[in-house]
Amino acid sequence: MTPESTHPARWWHRLDDGRIQCDLCPRDCRLREGQRGACFVRRRVDDAMVLATYGRSSGFCIDPIEKKPLAHFYPGSSVLSFGTAGCNLACKFCQNSDITKARDMDRLMDRATPEEIARTAARHGCRSVAFTYNDPVIFAEYAMDTADACHALGVATVAVTAGYVREPARSELFSRIDAANVDLKAFTEDFYYRLTGSHLEPVLDTLRYLVHETAVWTEITTLLIPGHNDSDAEIGRLAAWVGENLGPDVPLHFSAFHPDFRMLDVPATPPATLRRARRIARDAGLHHVYTGNVHDTEGDTTYCAGCGARLVVRDWYAIEAYRLTDDGCCPDCGTTLVGRFAPFRMADQFGPRRVPVRIHR
Repeated sequence: MTPESTHPARWWHRLDDGRIQCDLCPRDCRLREGQRGACFVRRRVDDAMVLATYGRSSGFCIDPIEKKPLAHFYPGSSVLSFGTAGCNLACKFCQNSDITKARDMDRLMDRATPEEIARTAARHGCRSVAFTYNDPVIFAEYAMDTADACHALGVATVAVTAGYVREPARSELFSRIDAANVDLKAFTEDFYYRLTGSHLEPVLDTLRYLVHETAVWTEITTLLIPGHNDSDAEIGRLAAWVGENLGPDVPLHFSAFHPDFRMLDVPATPPATLRRARRIARDAGLHHVYTGNVHDTEGDTTYCAGCGARLVVRDWYAIEAYRLTDDGCCPDCGTTLVGRFAPFRMADQFGPRRVPVRIHR
């Protein structure tokens, strides 16, 4: 068995009763010697906290950036994606439960230093590295060091996260992140409490923080689960909150659920539900609303917020037409498209591939 990492963890303090409290996320886990937090990967050892997964990954793949999903962050580019193990939420519908709920550290097959990850991304021509599959919040020290190494080589960083994190860890982590997709799992406290073992308000706080207090390009994903968070009323409230609190230009992705983990008895999300949700959100005034995990070219396409022209036409993760100017504007009316863009040639897009890679040492 490969030994766990004992990398020193940050964001904790000692309590008067002899326990130590983790201050990374709102769970506030209080640990005695040898105990682990709810995430399983932060552990008390010798009167201090360690991160058991530093330098270890469940695997590396090169993906299209649209798979994160990010529609307004260098469309067509490639991203080196990786995660570790564990999670600080307890989602009954988890689509990556083999990783997030892992209790066997031998599942972490690949060892890699932050510098090795950055060099591998650069060698393969990846514009960015994504901390994904499980939440980078729980391996923040590893993610932050990797982000620093990536930036030193001109490689951007992406966080795919549930946004369940406290200050000061939040500001320290996201100061090193260029783009984020935040899972807004529902818009009721009851859903968050019953189906994820967490709370809604900290996630809303993170979204406000990212959009208003940082330069992180931010998009949102909501997985629509039949009978649980897909009513017209809830979708309408969620879209209205995004528009009023974050602004109409923040992209919102509605993604299809498939039966998994502890919700095998719930049917998959019908494509019609995603189209309905997209219509409700657009009627609420949001400019960029997408559908995911289904074949829906209209829901994959980016439209101009000014004149409605089709600017980036997608079929799944493949770009079929790209009409933005080099500086990210609509060629028809001149409206600037929100996001991060660079000169683009159709022949240079990464496309709908998924390429496993070994870390270059």
